[in-house]
Amino acid sequence: MYKSAGNIVSRTGVLYPWPKQLLSACKDAKSISQIHALMIFTGVFSNGDSNGQLIASYARIGDVTSARRVFEESPQRGVVTWNAMIIAYSRNDSPNEVQNLYRRMILEGVRPDSSTFTVTLKACSSLLDLKAGEKIRSQAIDFGYKDDIFVGSSILNLYAKCGKMDEALGIFNGMTKRDLVSWTTMITGFAQSGQPVEAVEVFRRMQIEEIKGDAVLMVGLIQACTNLGDMKLGISVHGYMIRQHLPMDVVVETSLVDMYAKKGLLNLASRVFEKMSYRNVVSWSALMSGFAQNGFAGNALELLIEMQSYGFKPDLVSLVSALLACSQIGFLKLGKSIHGYIVRRVEFDRVSGTAVIDMYSKCGSLSSARILFDRISYRDSISWNAMIASYGIHGHGKEALSLFLQMKLMSQRPDHATFASLLSALSHSGLVEEGRYWFGIMHSDFGIQPSEKHFACMVDLLARAGLVEEAHKLIGSMEDEPGIAVWVALLAGCRNHGKLELGEKVAKKVFELKPNDPGIYALVSNVFALARKWDEVALVRKVMKETGMKKVPGYSVVEVRGKLHAFLMEDKSHPQHHMIAAMLDRLEYEMRAMGYVPRTEYVLHDLDEQVKERMLCNHSERLAIAFGLLNTGPGTRLLITKNLRVCRDCHEATKFISKIVDREIVVRDIKRFHHFKDGVCSCGDYW
Repeated sequence: MYKSAGNIVSRTGVLYPWPKQLLSACKDAKSISQIHALMIFTGVFSNGDSNGQLIASYARIGDVTSARRVFEESPQRGVVTWNAMIIAYSRNDSPNEVQNLYRRMILEGVRPDSSTFTVTLKACSSLLDLKAGEKIRSQAIDFGYKDDIFVGSSILNLYAKCGKMDEALGIFNGMTKRDLVSWTTMITGFAQSGQPVEAVEVFRRMQIEEIKGDAVLMVGLIQACTNLGDMKLGISVHGYMIRQHLPMDVVVETSLVDMYAKKGLLNLASRVFEKMSYRNVVSWSALMSGFAQNGFAGNALELLIEMQSYGFKPDLVSLVSALLACSQIGFLKLGKSIHGYIVRRVEFDRVSGTAVIDMYSKCGSLSSARILFDRISYRDSISWNAMIASYGIHGHGKEALSLFLQMKLMSQRPDHATFASLLSALSHSGLVEEGRYWFGIMHSDFGIQPSEKHFACMVDLLARAGLVEEAHKLIGSMEDEPGIAVWVALLAGCRNHGKLELGEKVAKKVFELKPNDPGIYALVSNVFALARKWDEVALVRKVMKETGMKKVPGYSVVEVRGKLHAFLMEDKSHPQHHMIAAMLDRLEYEMRAMGYVPRTEYVLHDLDEQVKERMLCNHSERLAIAFGLLNTGPGTRLLITKNLRVCRDCHEATKFISKIVDREIVVRDIKRFHHFKDGVCSCGDYW
């Protein structure tokens, strides 16, 4: 048998095409088997290189078992044959088999080459087997592959996947030659290990060396910009890609959508999304998540419907985003439907379970949240924290504390978020002594150093209880400079308890910090207005106007028969406006007969008293309540969701209304839930 002009001449003198040409044309097991038989018949099977081609052909169609049989039956196994089998296992996602075959290869005295080391190191990366990878690296050096660029990139990938970026950087800096894969591995590795600054530094080194990146590298760099929150740099990277005419595939464009969406630049995220020639479910989920996390619940839910109309089935990320949107607007009916969809179609794990618990809680069904929590077989700290926080926003501080103690008994260690949820729950229930105790032993008993968030919760607890001087003293004990959240908590307490002298000082401090939240400016303005410091009120409004910041308009949403109805203050656009106004007039008449007196001091404008009373009567939550009463049967529980705090006058009025109509009315504002029944609120008037 010998090769002649691209053919094989058999022992009998018959001319056959060379097997490589035939194998490359084979598309199924039957045709490969025929070539296999021909190779045995012609005697080519004894040639190790040809056997490697046969192994690769079986592997290409997914028949790794036949590939392994060929390997074991091969009379000669050179490095080509070994590599073919190793690569077959690698492509079949069998990293353990790759490692086992490599060890056997070494024991049999076959000398590995660059491909052997590259593929085997990749298997170690997949298994996060650093120990085995370092041994193979040492063997690669012994066999003379220290400066091989492919082996070097594989070693970098191993260290990056195992989170050993310092070691990876040392190897990278020592490489005599680097290719694009090496640079990409470093940038992606730093980005994925939570070191975005280092990722950007590597990219800048790459620019200095005038190396042009590709789409894969850009995905890592975009992730680094996302983690940094540096949108100036992120936009610059986007511009660089456009200028360099780099290809924009679905992965790159989805990364850009995610980057812009997470920073709240939803217009830019939407523009990138709309221009995508192809979208996958990850693309839809990224934009949905951005809308939901930035408070645009309606847009997120519209996207959920739209993506399904294009034939995409929601994944876990999009469903969790939809649950968050339902939580924000109190859309219980849709939230239940999504819960059912997850149970039927998607894996119900800790992430989805926690999201469903949060949805039920924020849609006013705390009992459903607890039932679901009790059914979760394995609860991590996130699940516990979600349930503790749920009790907190409903004003059940004692239940939150009880659950916290149960968490300890189950040997689930509390973390920073657990204590923040607990202290917030105690704050909403006025459990001052309990708050002092647990705040006091956070560090000594649990090794958790109180952060600014914990101080803000504690200041809020004290200030809500009227202990504003103690809260002020606590702020003075902070080692780090107090942030705006701490001062705002104290300012709210000063306003609620009429401590205007200290409130003015705190308001000036908050104003100096230049918050970017119009709600905080409104609070500062309210404190100045209560103190009749109209010049300061005018100054606050001037700053808001100059910076283009507008006060967020208050609106309230009520769900009636599975549909949401939204109302603004003094809203006259609703088709049932006249009926709503008549209902409010009747309710006010009965309320006054029972002793209700409008608290016009909460209208912070210099207006006639009758005008102030009319403004109070037309607050958005009252319009929503009246609509709900008109369109539901007697005894039906109403859930009102408001985007701002409920004012004290509306809080008082709703207590009267609940008694008049003999219904439970639940109002969820931006801070907490208020359950009104028989003229009493669950918060105990603890503001």
